[in-house]
This record gives sequence, structure tokens and C-alpha cells, in this order.
Amino acid sequence: MLLFRIDCGYQNYDWGKIGSHSAVAQFAASSNPSTTIDESKPYAELWMGTHPSVPSVAVDGPLKGQTLRDLVGQYPSQFLDDSIISKFGLAKELPFLFKVLSIEKVLSIQAHPDKALGAVLHAADPKNYPDDNHKPEMAIAVTDFEGFCGFKPLDQLATTLTTVPELHEIIGDELVAEFVAGIKPAAQVGSDEDVANRKLLQKVFGKLMNTDDAVIAEKAASLVARAASEPQVFTAIDARLPDLIARLNKQFPNDIGLFCGCLLLNHVQLNSGEAMFLQAKDPHAYISGDIIECMAASDNVVRAGFTPKFKDVKNLVEMLTYSYDSVEKQKMPLLPFAKSRGQAAKSVLYDPPIAEFSVLQTIFDKPDAVQSYDEFNGPSIVIATKGTGSIGINGEQPIEVKAGYVFFVAPGVEVEVKSSSDDFTTYRAFVEDN
Repeated sequence: MLLFRIDCGYQNYDWGKIGSHSAVAQFAASSNPSTTIDESKPYAELWMGTHPSVPSVAVDGPLKGQTLRDLVGQYPSQFLDDSIISKFGLAKELPFLFKVLSIEKVLSIQAHPDKALGAVLHAADPKNYPDDNHKPEMAIAVTDFEGFCGFKPLDQLATTLTTVPELHEIIGDELVAEFVAGIKPAAQVGSDEDVANRKLLQKVFGKLMNTDDAVIAEKAASLVARAASEPQVFTAIDARLPDLIARLNKQFPNDIGLFCGCLLLNHVQLNSGEAMFLQAKDPHAYISGDIIECMAASDNVVRAGFTPKFKDVKNLVEMLTYSYDSVEKQKMPLLPFAKSRGQAAKSVLYDPPIAEFSVLQTIFDKPDAVQSYDEFNGPSIVIATKGTGSIGINGEQPIEVKAGYVFFVAPGVEVEVKSSSDDFTTYRAFVEDN
């Protein structure tokens, strides 16, 4: 079978949205009627793919009950394509993991190693770094979304260091003065001035992350109190800061994330359909909303804050790129895609600068509209997030699609999608050798 529906497992992480408020829970129950939503539990992530922790399972036909991982392992040429196997050195799994996330509480501030560092960390500490791969990620907002992504521009950081007393006290007069006097915000990327900027930012971040926990807790309590009593200190930097500090402190009281997240990182807000790419070695976190996420197949995470889990401060401070682009530069362009054509109101490509995956969004605004897709030379996974329709291969009986239904599409298959509602929406993650 070249096109078939798969049922996808979910994760009940603490930060997920509760019960049927979660898109993850809604999609899981729609896909599998035997799934009963527990209204007291968080439903955080829906995993679509071949990851051994939660492999997807074929729903119908002769493949019913078999995991996608086993099927790919049995028929690698048919389900991956020899070009993909050769390019990524894989024989039993997809090079990407596709997810839906429903976020109620902030996830840990984190970064992911590149391939070279991933191999080193895995060899030295396989418990905390379970594989040797990199983990670039892309997040596409399904509902309005907020998160952290990369360090703020240098002039904003200089203002923050000089005007927020608690951060100033942690970093110290001498280093704050060195940073403010030494930065060159207009430096060209890759220039000597840019390298110097990044070294200064690394010194500031390293000082913060290596500060004693008791000092952080004391200064964080003072920071929260000041955000409530003197909001003007923070609104002069960003009007959203007092509320953000108060909200995240309720979730993680007096945490270092209030400094390294709220004060040092870009606070990104995405409208539905907007996306950001999170490259290796850049700090980020998700705060709230529902997103489509795609990533390279890896579990390597280096954490910084808003987490009770292991924090590898030494590697974190050493590994980051210390890029300092604005929020707008973090967002991804929406691109045309020649392999998608027809009557959909919108069909756009999110194409990050890595080889493992791209994602195609297609939105219909009327029933009985048809969109056709040329064959891809690699595998893909399709999920419907809204409305109803059908999906099929030319000459074969189309398959019904509802929100939450997920499909695997083998390489070399031309697919046709048809809407039966005026809000039918799909996302398709894929990989190609070109």
C-alpha cells in the first residue's frame, strides 16, 4: 500500500493542555474511537512517525496493526526510497518526526546540539543524550502561539541590563559596563565585530547561568515583586514583560528562566499559520498555544530553565551560537510550491534550511475543491487539523478524512485531496533528495 491511514500515539506531559481543551486529545480521539479523553489529564504531544518510543500504527487494510517503524524496516526502498536511505544512512526510520503540540505551561528553555556535538555528547553521556543526531525544529502556529526564540538584539539587551536592577546585580557592574560599551549592534554577521559581540553575550549569559541557585531565587523573588509594583521599569523595554514575568513565575516560582527567558530571549508571538525555525544551538522555549512541529529524529536536549530536569550548564554556555536577530528575522517565509496545484485557497511551503524535512500547508475555503500533488521522491505524512474531506491516489477509491486523521504517503505517489467543508486544512511533512 502506498497511501494508508495511521493511528498516532500521544504523550501526557505536565505542560500539555488539559483534557478535551487539547488539540492533541481531540485529534487522538478522532483518529481512534477507543481513545477516551481523561478530562483531568494533560495531553501534550501527538507523535507522527517511526520514533521507537511512540511509533505510529497502520489502521486499515492488509497492514492493519503493524507499526510504521516495522513497515519501513521491512520495505525500506518502497517506504523511504533508496535516495533517502543513501542520503541519511537510514534503513528503518524517517529522517523526521512530525508532531502536534498543545501547550498550557511553558516548556523548558533549551537548545539542541548540532551533529558534531551530538556525537560527542552521546558518547560521553548516553543517559542524558540518547542519540548522536542533531535536532533542528520548526514550529507552525495552529492557534495563536507564544514562545522564546534566540537572544534579543544587542541594544535591547543593553537597555535591560542597565535598567532592571535584579539582572544588573547578578551580572555585576563591571561586566554590564563592558557589555554596554563593547557591543556593536550594527555589526555584519561573521565580521570581527560580530564575533566580539557574541563573546560578550556569552560572558553575560555564562555569568547568569553559573550564579548560585540561592542568589537566583532571591533576585527572582525581587524581580517578580518589582514587575508588580514598578511595571514601568519593564514596559519601557517591552509592554508585555510584567504580565509575562507574573504568568511564568506562577508556573515556575523564582526560576532562573525569568532571567534567561523573559529578559534575555526574544518573546515571539505567532498568528495561526506563521512559523519559526529553531536551528541547532539556539535557545528557545514554547510558552502557550497549539502548534504543528517538525524536527530531525533526535531526543537530544540541553536545558537552561523552567525545568526540574537535568541542566548541563557547561555545555549549554559553550555551545550556543549567541545570534541576536530580531523577532521578525526568526519567522519563516511562506513560499509557493510547484508540486501543489488546484482549487485550494492557500497552499504554501515552509522550507527550513536543513535537509531532513519541509512542511506543506493546504487550506480550503469551499467544499468540493480539489488540490493535486505531484509525486515526491521521499516519504511524507499528512494530518488534517480542521474540517473534512478525502485523500486518494488517482484511479483508486478516495479515503475519508476528518480533523485528527493522519496518513502515510510513500515516495513516488501522486495524491489528490478534496474538501467537503469550507475550512478543510492539512499539513504535510516530507523529505526529498534535492
